[in-house]
Amino acid sequence: MSHSEARTSTDQAGAQAAAASNPEESRLRALLEPVVQASRLYLEDVAVQVAGSHRTVQVVIDLPQEETGGVSLDIIAEVSRALSDVLDNDPNDDGRPYDLEVSSPGVSRPLTEPRHWHRARGRMVKVNVIQGENLTGRIQSVDDDGVTLIPELEVKKGMKPKQGDPVKLPFDRIRQGKVEIEFSHLDEAGLADEYNGPSEEA
Repeated sequence: MSHSEARTSTDQAGAQAAAASNPEESRLRALLEPVVQASRLYLEDVAVQVAGSHRTVQVVIDLPQEETGGVSLDIIAEVSRALSDVLDNDPNDDGRPYDLEVSSPGVSRPLTEPRHWHRARGRMVKVNVIQGENLTGRIQSVDDDGVTLIPELEVKKGMKPKQGDPVKLPFDRIRQGKVEIEFSHLDEAGLADEYNGPSEEA
């Protein structure tokens, strides 16, 4: 029997377990991925936590890279039910009880893959640059080669933020990025509110 829990993750730290080195996680990923794709979603991660004879199967789903915003709780609940049905009927299951946790990536997820940058279009990010100064700026565009940012220039306290000229960063010069939580300045950057999405989603 299973117990399904639908929730929105605020932090994906630790969720990126090395699935490739864990046969059970790799097997479950192959089993569950078609279900996630059938809902036009992306399977970000599958992790299995074991405590005695009990397992917790953690599944992280995300929107396709061309979409902005976040995965709604209704969709998470719907996918959770579908995944639970598949796990209940898993022909290779060993019969141990499990909990299923389905979540979406939180804003604290590091931006380490091109698809992460696509998903964060329009967001304010801090970028750790290889062999260069680290940058804070808004993602203007993303292509196959890298990311174009509108840098946020330092100003005196109380002054209106200023933007610099666009900067193109190739992916091979980016160590990682992180989305900055913000509640304003989207209009100043000339970007639609939809790009910011729910604060808990990346």
